[in-house]
Amino acid sequence: MTEDTGKFEPHHEDLGSRLNWLRAGVLGANDGIVSTAGIVVGVAGATDSRATLLTAGLAGLLAGSMSMAAGEYVSVSTQRDAEQAALRLEKQELREQPEEELDELTQLLERRGLSPELARESAEQLTERDALRAHARVELGIDPDALTNPWHAALAGFAAFTAGALLPLLAIVLPPQSWRLPVTVVSVLPALAFTGWGSARLGAAPPRRAVWRTMGGGALAMGVTYLAGTLLGAVGV
Repeated sequence: MTEDTGKFEPHHEDLGSRLNWLRAGVLGANDGIVSTAGIVVGVAGATDSRATLLTAGLAGLLAGSMSMAAGEYVSVSTQRDAEQAALRLEKQELREQPEEELDELTQLLERRGLSPELARESAEQLTERDALRAHARVELGIDPDALTNPWHAALAGFAAFTAGALLPLLAIVLPPQSWRLPVTVVSVLPALAFTGWGSARLGAAPPRRAVWRTMGGGALAMGVTYLAGTLLGAVGV
C-alpha cells in the first residue's frame, strides 16, 4: 500500500461520513415537517384559536426535536462504545500476539487483490508505521481518529428536526384564518418533495418515486389528522 493510498482511504471515509450526516439531516427535517404539520393541521380541524395552534405546534416541535436529539445521542453513543471496545480488543491482541495479527493483516490485504508478496510487504510497512490504525481500518473498517461524537449527532438531529418543523408551524399561525390550511398544504408538500428528492439523490436512487412517497405520506398524515380534529371539534371534545 503506497503513501497515496493511505491518504486516499480517509478521504473516502470522510466523504461517506459526510454523506451519512447529510442524509440524516434530510430525513430529520422530513420528520419535522410531517409530524408538526400533522399536529397543527389536526388541531386546526378542531379549533380556530391561533394561540392553541401555536401552543400545539411548539409543543410538537420541542417534543420531536428533543426526541430526535435523544435518539441520535443514544444510537451514536452505542456505536461509539462498540467501536472503542473493538479497538481495545485489537490493541490487546496486537500486544499479546503480534505475529498472528501480522499474518491476519496480510491475509486481509490479499483478499483485497494484492499478491501474497506485496500483501506481506504492505502489512509489515503498515504495522511498523501504526499497527492499531492499520488493523482498525483494514480489519474493522474504523478510523480511530474519526469516531462519531454523540453530542454532535444530538445537536444535528435537534437542528434538522427544528428546521423542518418551523415551516408548518409558521405556515399555520401567520396567515389569516381562512388561508391557514391552504398556505400550510402549499408550503409543506413542496418541502416534502425537496426532502424526498434530496434523500433519493444522496442514496443514488431514482428521485421520482421518493418524491411521490414523501409527498403522499405527508398528505395522508395531514388528511388523517385534520379529519380526526374535525370530528373531535364537532362533538365538542
